[in-house]
Amino acid sequence: MGCVMKLYDYHGKYNCSGPRILARRKELRLSQEQLAAKLQLQGLEITQRAISRIETGARVVPDFEIHFFAKALDVSPLWLLEDDD
Repeated sequence: MGCVMKLYDYHGKYNCSGPRILARRKELRLSQEQLAAKLQLQGLEITQRAISRIETGARVVPDFEIHFFAKALDVSPLWLLEDDD
């Protein structure tokens, strides 16, 4: 009986920061669990699974989360939002 309402009628990647987060995480030799732990220590409640979904573009990254990721990955928020194309 439950009805699921979609926020977006969009087919494709839900964020542009995912590939940057993935690349920087690998550059720093962090696992997804380690990154989640760093973010949790900053006060962002996030799981390894959520990070996986962000990196593949399956999860939206709200604007307030960008600052947490930038700090944890030691990059600027703008760098996370740059398009590689």
